[in-house]
Amino acid sequence: MAEHQDSGASVNLAGTSSAGMPPPVAGGTKKAGLLNRFDNPWMNWKFLSGAGIIGFIFFLIFLGNQFWDTELALAGASPLNMPPVGFTNWRNQEGIPEHPLGTENSGRDMLALLIVGTPRTIGVGAIAASVGMGVGIILGFLAGFVGGWADDVIRLATDVTITIPSLLVLIVIQAVLPRIDLVTMALLISMFAWATPTRYIRAQVLSMRESGYVQMARLSGVPTRDIMYREIMPNLLPYLAASYIGNMTGAILSAVGLELLGFGPQRIPSLGVTIFWSIEAAALLRNMWWWWGIPTVILAVVFIALLLINLGLDEIANPRLRKAN
Repeated sequence: MAEHQDSGASVNLAGTSSAGMPPPVAGGTKKAGLLNRFDNPWMNWKFLSGAGIIGFIFFLIFLGNQFWDTELALAGASPLNMPPVGFTNWRNQEGIPEHPLGTENSGRDMLALLIVGTPRTIGVGAIAASVGMGVGIILGFLAGFVGGWADDVIRLATDVTITIPSLLVLIVIQAVLPRIDLVTMALLISMFAWATPTRYIRAQVLSMRESGYVQMARLSGVPTRDIMYREIMPNLLPYLAASYIGNMTGAILSAVGLELLGFGPQRIPSLGVTIFWSIEAAALLRNMWWWWGIPTVILAVVFIALLLINLGLDEIANPRLRKAN
């Protein structure tokens, strides 16, 4: 009888052993309190890789502005048609350390052109995407949350804008303007950069306006503007960031396309304008690969970095896209 009482008292009703320790959890060794302790959706290798590449590019640009003479980006500042160090041109001239990435037909140093032109190309995309996203956020929230005639008008304007061939319209507009700078070109591109974000944001707001916390805010008498921009918008920030990066990529692509066709600012160096100069001077036929090849590689790296950031932000905004650890 005593033996039966001792064995029964080894585990009490609270689920702890006689030594005061909880019984082992079947099928695992991790404690429940430590599960997913370090699970941070922002620690995404795609997002971090893309952001790291963009950060490294701007770090190199900063170093270049500090230690390289950007005045060499002006025409006639350097010897003509010099190849990069370690290569020779069609005249059997070897590259010199004073111009490590070579020079082009008008005596512009390629390294100086990259230092000056890369941030300008990215800046055009950032300006156009910022204006487009700003308009898209306002119209998307109005259409999705307020609804009614506002939704009808905004949906109609969005559908019409998306169907318009934007590149053709931009070519016509810039052909009419006597002179254009990078900011003007960015604002022109933003005329067509708001429609897609507006449609996507409207769809997200339509699904979120029926959420419990939104209904509670309505019953509490919270103003509509506060519900839209203080209750719903913070929950959409990862999604908005992903949409912004996608918009920025499209804006850069549009700007480079216009510059390659000769409709960009001709006196302001950028990656697209540099490639246009090389095409105009038949650099491909003259085997001056560094003139068009190096800016093309930089553009490809920027697009890959933005794509990685966009994919990472999509996974952050949508838990279903994350891989289980």
